[in-house]
Amino acid sequence: MAQRTVADLLVQRLAEWGVERVFGYSGDGIDPVLGALRQAGRPEFVQARHEEAAAFMAVAQAKYSDGPGVCLATQGPGGVHLLNGLYDAKLDSQPVVAIVGQQTSSVLGSAYQQEIDLGRLFADVCAQFVQVAAVPEQLPMLIDRAFRTALATRSPTYVILPHDVQTAPAPDPTAHEHGIMITSPGLRPARVLPCAEDIRAAADVLEAGQRVAIMIGQGAYGAAAEIVELADRLGAGVTASLLGKPVLDERLPYHTGVMGHLGTTASADLLKECDTLLLVGTNDPWTEFYPAPGQARAVQIDIDGRRLGVRYPIEVPLLGDAAETVRALLAEVRPTTNRTWRARVEERVRDWHEIAGARAAASAEPLNPQYVVRALAGRLPGNAQVAVDVGSVVYWYARHLRLPPGVPAHLSSTLASMGCGIPYGIAAKLAAPDRPVVVLTGDGAMQMSGLAELVTVAARWRDWADPRFVVCVLDNRDLAEVSWEQRETEGEPRFAASQRLPGVPYAHYAELLGLRGIRVTTPRDLDAAWETALSADRPVVVDAVVDPAIPLVPPGQQSGTVAAMYAGLAAEDGPLARRAEAYLRRERTNEGYHDPSAPPD
Repeated sequence: MAQRTVADLLVQRLAEWGVERVFGYSGDGIDPVLGALRQAGRPEFVQARHEEAAAFMAVAQAKYSDGPGVCLATQGPGGVHLLNGLYDAKLDSQPVVAIVGQQTSSVLGSAYQQEIDLGRLFADVCAQFVQVAAVPEQLPMLIDRAFRTALATRSPTYVILPHDVQTAPAPDPTAHEHGIMITSPGLRPARVLPCAEDIRAAADVLEAGQRVAIMIGQGAYGAAAEIVELADRLGAGVTASLLGKPVLDERLPYHTGVMGHLGTTASADLLKECDTLLLVGTNDPWTEFYPAPGQARAVQIDIDGRRLGVRYPIEVPLLGDAAETVRALLAEVRPTTNRTWRARVEERVRDWHEIAGARAAASAEPLNPQYVVRALAGRLPGNAQVAVDVGSVVYWYARHLRLPPGVPAHLSSTLASMGCGIPYGIAAKLAAPDRPVVVLTGDGAMQMSGLAELVTVAARWRDWADPRFVVCVLDNRDLAEVSWEQRETEGEPRFAASQRLPGVPYAHYAELLGLRGIRVTTPRDLDAAWETALSADRPVVVDAVVDPAIPLVPPGQQSGTVAAMYAGLAAEDGPLARRAEAYLRRERTNEGYHDPSAPPD
């Protein structure tokens, strides 16, 4: 019988931590670990097409399953490629453990092939824990600390394994001597509650409010019922950060939708007019859409004390679990009898739905991307999982896709990295193979990494209990979000050399991989395309050819703040710019504004 090695011990430890799969890409620096995974049979090794995608998958594993994600890469370029996905984990506060190989210890410092100072490279992204295993005896302790730290701080951690350490004999687990650290796996969650006097102080602030707004983020998962009860008791309106969109049923008549630059007019109005603000598990950076400082008295609930009071002046910060803390507030807060504010919020919500519906139904050449996403809303299966890539598609997801209760939806939000969509979708599917997955992406993100990871989908789909995996590509041959950012923030015309994308036959490419492809160029074909895709016997790519001239308009902006958009468009030649001017004027009028800087009809 072959002697057990440190690599074998690592694989065993991963299983003891409940790890079901490891995402990665092979290389000589981790050959011993790969061999140990093969022999053990679990955790499952999931091969991505690129280490960056593997790291995205590990982040998505954490998001969709609420457990730590694990990614594996070789030394040098393999480790470097993990960086972007690990920053996604850091900025969206997700527990991920990265395990990376390294050259043999004896050559380190010699400028050896693929030798990189990995500890220094990852010191920022994995600031909570980066360690190298110098001797075999360290390995169990380092893995245990990496997982505990990732879970306790909700951040990525990093363990570096030189090749010679991986192949060394496994240490004696019963050793009991100076300098030997014997640890054990496992971490159980705890109840975290604020002090009773702080709960009472927060209740006093909330009860005194006449116009209460509640903003929820991803930290409010698991507290939906409590938040609904508290909102009803206070007569409050509710808005959500982008990460908090799936937490609460958006069909609630007082739910104003997503806030911020890509949010709704109802959310903008809610935050402009409130006199009291309750933040629950959110760290959203769009502070210009918060109430003006001094406008509202504020209470904040967060499990991480480092986030309390960093986005808005907070009168009562509450360190605690969202559900437990809101439950404690419910024991103190008396119901209001004044429903005037709630009635006003509900009216604004109805107004927004009319605005959104009109925008989605408006003409475009050939398809309106808002209509493409809105058409999915009524067809999304109740057991679906949604993944969203970064770009203009996020605006349409935030504003037009109402998620059925219990349907998770995730994206790279704070880092906002293109290329996350299909890796996220794959991880969601592996976490729940019996649930359909829908990925919403733009053509820029699809060309960046989606085409490669569609190969992963093609290689794995036959193993899934439910083969439905729908990728909808908004195909406009433009990096549309950046084009509109150039106009909005700089007053600059679209720079075609940087923004124009080459045409790719996405549906045909899917067919070449043995999947199903559907190309949609007219509104009349869209409903049938969604129906076909969501009932297919294999993954489907829906290539929706959409108009790049549809504007990305932030909600509730005065005419002066959109003047730069008109200025940028005025400096552009061609029919695209003229359509974009007309659409911008149309959507601003639809929102109730008449911009003096707009060109005449």
